[in-house]
Amino acid sequence: MSQFIELIKISLPIFIELVKTLPNVVILYILTVLFSIPLGILGALAYTGKNKIVKFIISVYTWIFRGTPLMLQLMVVYYGIPLMNFGGYKIVLAPYMAATITFIINYAAYLVEIMRSGIESIDKGQHEAAKVLGYSYWQKIVYVILPQAIRRVLPTLGNEAITLIKDTSLVYVLAVTEVMKRTKELANIYYNVTPYICAIIIYLVLSFAVDRIFKNIEKRNKIRI
Repeated sequence: MSQFIELIKISLPIFIELVKTLPNVVILYILTVLFSIPLGILGALAYTGKNKIVKFIISVYTWIFRGTPLMLQLMVVYYGIPLMNFGGYKIVLAPYMAATITFIINYAAYLVEIMRSGIESIDKGQHEAAKVLGYSYWQKIVYVILPQAIRRVLPTLGNEAITLIKDTSLVYVLAVTEVMKRTKELANIYYNVTPYICAIIIYLVLSFAVDRIFKNIEKRNKIRI
């Protein structure tokens, strides 16, 4: 019992220190979700359209960002963009801004493919039925196609949402203070694995919370269907 109490005494200040970094993680997470989902949907709609040039551009975009490591993308955006010359101007991004932009672009690429598969899985009869009802293109997309497509890809979206939580740990390479960076700093102070165990627990709690949210959404959709 005394050992357990001692463990709590050691772990509690570490937990408090790690929890202090969560706002950076949560804000990055929310911004990525808010911007990558609309971009992913628009990209998927453009890809499933008839314009071959647009389709080719989106294919190259998704190929690059899905085919290269996110950590490498972070470093290119943060360190590479300032080296470029844009008409005599140089763009220098703050670490957190560079991380946010990279995450949005990266996850939008994955969401393009996810939403594309959902849209293409909708029976052509649904498109024709919407046309018969006199729906415009955007009315058809908003009221008929997208609701069904999103329902079909919800499990995949849930997996991506959990992956995003884990990927936020990569921003430590830009010296952004978040859970992983602070964990390494605390490990150097305490010289034991306790900070890493505390970090694991925090990530598991966050992942569990997101997983439950998506599971509840899936259940509600099944009930409606």
